[in-house]
Amino acid sequence: MFINLVKEFKKVPHFQKKAKKCLKKGFKINRTAHGGRKIAQTPREFYIWPMLDYSQVTSPCFVLDEARLRRNMEILDQIQKQTGVHIICALKGYSFWRSFPIIAEYLPGATASSLNEARLAREEMNKQVHVFAPVYADDEIDQILSLADHITFNSFSQWMRFKDKTLAAGVSAGIRVNPEFSTVETDIYNPCGKFSRLGVTEREFKPELLDGIEGLHFHALCEQDADALEGVLKAFEAKFGKYLAQMKWVNFGGGHHITRKDYHREQLVQILKDFRSRYPHLQVILEPGEAVGWQTGELVATVEDIVHNEMDIAILNVSISAHMPDCLEMPYRPTITGAGFPGEKPFTYKITGGTCLAGDQLGDFSFDKPLQVGDRIIFEDMIHYTMVKTTFFNGVRHPDIGMFDMSGKFHLLHKFTYEQFKEKL
Repeated sequence: MFINLVKEFKKVPHFQKKAKKCLKKGFKINRTAHGGRKIAQTPREFYIWPMLDYSQVTSPCFVLDEARLRRNMEILDQIQKQTGVHIICALKGYSFWRSFPIIAEYLPGATASSLNEARLAREEMNKQVHVFAPVYADDEIDQILSLADHITFNSFSQWMRFKDKTLAAGVSAGIRVNPEFSTVETDIYNPCGKFSRLGVTEREFKPELLDGIEGLHFHALCEQDADALEGVLKAFEAKFGKYLAQMKWVNFGGGHHITRKDYHREQLVQILKDFRSRYPHLQVILEPGEAVGWQTGELVATVEDIVHNEMDIAILNVSISAHMPDCLEMPYRPTITGAGFPGEKPFTYKITGGTCLAGDQLGDFSFDKPLQVGDRIIFEDMIHYTMVKTTFFNGVRHPDIGMFDMSGKFHLLHKFTYEQFKEKL
């Protein structure tokens, strides 16, 4: 989102001189925030990272920054405009529904993986609703079809079971296929791995049952670059390209890390243009979740105690297992603002959660100064594939949900209650 230089730089005078110099050279000013730590330049854009005041934020709290979300949306929208594809938001990765009105300014809709997500997409975004789930149940299919514009079936048996209802509802139906090709390295996130239940393989494909099917859907990526899509697409066309002439749409699934800084967007644009030149009659759909929420917000926590058992151990008011499960599931090591690897900085601590689970720990991080009870710990990039997986384990306090608006003002959107914990049980 390009902004007014004078208005914004009154707020951040430190950048005035450099910004004015860049403007004279033809740069544009882009207000997007990342804790006030960096200034990044591209040949035609000068990104300003104004300081966000985390002292406004309750703790613990998931907090979204509207400016960074809009920057991601602009990147995705630019891809749409350059290629003619539709990019929709996968709710399984990003369900921060208070921001759906913002997303709806840029993207044509959302994709859901359940009745609840379909309802959320319809009620809070109310644009196109695409649905895919490994199975649909008899007691939910009617409601799903009343909400959906597109629905993808995971098998021909599911398609035949619900074909009549789908056609009667006027919902565009697709079949998910398995191209049996993937470069995803973590097995738990590889939808095309050995014995995968997701999608129909070439051997099990039944072209005689395609009557009424308008689309093919594959998903084989996980936070990957354009070259991964290129490889998958070759396998998909080799196995299932013969059926595309009779289709109206094709869904390339999610896992496209489009908004990541080093993602090769020009390569993606060329891949999409080349595919559309081969199949100009098809509407191409991409459905990333992580690219929507990538680096748009943090989880703010507090040090509640420091104990010692051969090393210093900080216990926080959040839980890794309950509030950041991907860190144990994947596993991966998130970034903590101002922290480094063990021994990199003078003071090293094991960062742990507040539940009674012995394994509720994140690992070792080093800091410039000794940690104190009451210090804020900010976990970066915690909005996608994190909020959607949290639990109420141990009954520990669930993080609040908040948002920084474009002016940098914090808004507390929700505090979880005892009743919500109780009702879940």
